[in-house]
Amino acid sequence: MWYVYIIRSIHFPGQEYTGATADLKRRIPEHNAGKSTHTAKFTPWELVWYCAFPDKYKALEFEKYLKSHSGRAFAKKRL
Repeated sequence: MWYVYIIRSIHFPGQEYTGATADLKRRIPEHNAGKSTHTAKFTPWELVWYCAFPDKYKALEFEKYLKSHSGRAFAKKRL
């Protein structure tokens, strides 16, 4: 399974990050440990939303959509 997820900074609630991974239980602690350059300065993070996909490429397509302008609007309104 592949997961698309949205995390939100606890100390900076306006900061959110969307990502995809095959191991969600490992990935969130990596964000909180500062191992990602995109999320290191806004630690700690909390998981806001995730969705499982049986296909890696479908997950990556959905992640790309959520990072687009219309995808961010969709996530803000629906997720």
